[in-house]
Amino acid sequence: MKRRLLSGLLLGTLWAASADAQNRYIVRANGGLAAVRLVCTLLGCNVAGGLDGSLGQVFLVTTSSTVPATTFLNNLVRQLGIVDAELDLTASISDSGYTVPPALTDSAPVDYFGVMVPHGYVNQPAQQIVRSSEAQNTFGVKGAGIVAVIDTGIDPNHPALQGALVPGYDFTRNQYGEGDETGDVLLTSGPVIDPSQSLWVSDNKAALVSQSTAAVVDGNPQLSEFGHGTMVAGVIHLVAPGAKLMPLKAFRADGTGNTSDILRAIYWAVQNHANIINMSFNLAAYSQEIKNAIDFATLNGVISVAAAGNQGQDALVYPAAYKNVISVASTTNDDQRSSFSNYGSDLVWVSAPGEGIVTTYPFGTYAAGWGTSFSAPFVSGGAALMLDCGGSLLMDLLIFQNQSDGAQAVAHAKPLGPDLGHGRLDILQALTAWRSSLGVLGIL
Repeated sequence: MKRRLLSGLLLGTLWAASADAQNRYIVRANGGLAAVRLVCTLLGCNVAGGLDGSLGQVFLVTTSSTVPATTFLNNLVRQLGIVDAELDLTASISDSGYTVPPALTDSAPVDYFGVMVPHGYVNQPAQQIVRSSEAQNTFGVKGAGIVAVIDTGIDPNHPALQGALVPGYDFTRNQYGEGDETGDVLLTSGPVIDPSQSLWVSDNKAALVSQSTAAVVDGNPQLSEFGHGTMVAGVIHLVAPGAKLMPLKAFRADGTGNTSDILRAIYWAVQNHANIINMSFNLAAYSQEIKNAIDFATLNGVISVAAAGNQGQDALVYPAAYKNVISVASTTNDDQRSSFSNYGSDLVWVSAPGEGIVTTYPFGTYAAGWGTSFSAPFVSGGAALMLDCGGSLLMDLLIFQNQSDGAQAVAHAKPLGPDLGHGRLDILQALTAWRSSLGVLGIL
């Protein structure tokens, strides 16, 4: 609790002023806040806030939009005490939409670890393909630890997720809470979405509703990724219903977010005891500071999982391409690479189903989505099941640069060719390998 309060104090003392309309820079300084403030006195900039919680070395600095960014950066990095600096770029969430899958209309209620959910959610093809239910039953696990979800937020009132959430933070508004993304929609009157209708995510609309029943957010280009975080959380919960979810809202409802908010979210997750970080997004460009933050997470035994991206290319995208991140591509239910999924041996660690994934959606509803965003949380959930197998401190074995036993356990997948890394995720195989490695180490 002390650590969480300290992180919050550092965030709260500096983030009163908005920097949205200004040029923004991420700055690392040896001398901490005092050094950055001194530099800003010399260069005419402002310190908007700290980005790395209690570490106190990385800050968001702003200037007037009339100051040329390249000129300012060149001057900034020459100042005494400044280690490095980069532009605070915009990251994005992007997924693809197709026809509604049959599982989405299978709404018969079933009990899932004490909560009533639709049958199609629990027994959808993807759940069977990755064999998560088999893994749960074989090893008597339901997931453990905390999975931080850096995304658009999570609906804290969704019946399936209510008992799974721990306190998080909304970095888009600088406030504590569950990062409730339903606050992005201003209600006028009547229901937002008819819970009896089937929803699916589209690349150009927030939600399409069957029978032509429109959601409030339907067709609003400013809310094109509304619901994304709740959907990602629902996949993790499906695989690991015993794990806790930490909502870290770094993206607005239109699917955009600043690098600085993502940076704050990573440090927040580590300093508030998350075990796994799910990142279903791509950065606009390589960021050294995001790499530093993920390195910090790895050194603290936190597992980082990221979506490989939906451009259908053999290309490096970040954070997925950082070496200590599990990068996840998307596959069809027939174990083929999804046409939209990025691929390549230098990018992909493993793949998982990412088409027609039925999951939770805001306002107590369910939706289906397509994209690597919905493949990554299958791996995050699988890691939470592994944590339940092996004890609270064993996940620090998953330091991928060292090709540890834990990493190889995740890599026990169905081979699909070199462009998809170790193949398609098989959680039963992964847990079997993980338990075996713990036995060799004498832990079990």
